[in-house]
Order: sequence, then structure tokens, then C-alpha cells
Amino acid sequence: MKTKVLMVCLGNICRSPLAEGILRSKVDPKKVSVDSAGTGDYHIDDIPDPRSIAVGKRYGLDISNQRGRQFRAEDFERFDLIYVMDNFNFSDVISLARNEEDKRKVKLILNEIFPGENVDCPDPYQGGQTGFENVYKMLEEACEIIASKLKEN
Repeated sequence: MKTKVLMVCLGNICRSPLAEGILRSKVDPKKVSVDSAGTGDYHIDDIPDPRSIAVGKRYGLDISNQRGRQFRAEDFERFDLIYVMDNFNFSDVISLARNEEDKRKVKLILNEIFPGENVDCPDPYQGGQTGFENVYKMLEEACEIIASKLKEN
């Protein structure tokens, strides 16, 4: 059975599209599917931020075909793992959980690097290109760990 992973940030144009693209590049598509969403409805059907597209391209990823969508409670049924980028996203997603099983699916992505520390992946939207580069490197490291865990299953 295929494992389904969802990456979630606020607008689904900066961090979660990068996380989706990075993890997708590291897993077998026959065994793992990856998608992304935002907790807000600001960028539904928008392409990722041009700076996210650019940093992805620098590392050989094309995320330009992704489109923003909003996280919905039904996503708990569709996905096995839900990685959120920060504590605000975590609270927003958990608030839609229908039961304990839903809640157990939700994880802070940087807890893969810093277990139990609940570190936020910073939102690079208001900053310059350096912020996107730094976020890419954090997500790359976290997704490497996630991919290795998924291969073990």
C-alpha cells in the first residue's frame, strides 16, 4: 500500500511546495505519494512563489506545476502523515482533527532534525532570497530523514 504524505504551511506557495518537491525527489513514487496544502485560503490555485521555484531549480527540482490548495479536515482521511512547517500551522491543522488518530498523523517537520524541540521552519515570504535558500537546506535535511524512515516501512 502506498504511503501518502502531506506537507502544510500557511499559504502553500513557499515552504510546503518546496517540501513536497524535495521529498518527492527522494522517494519511490510507486510506494510514496507527496502533496502539499496551506492552512490559509490566500493562494488557492496559485503557483509557488517565484523565489521557491528559483531555489528549487538551483537544486534540480521543478515545482512550477504545483498549485496552492487549502488544507481540509478530509485530508486526515487521505493522508497517512501530515508534516507542518511551524507551530501555528500545527495548531491550525490540529484544530480540524476529528479524533486522536487524526492528531497522531500531524508532525512538525523540523522535529525530524531536532526531535522534540518543536522548532519552526521560518516563513521566508517577507524576506529575500537568502531566506528561501536557508529554508531549502532545512527542508532538504528533514526530508532526507523522512525518506529514509519511509524506506524502512
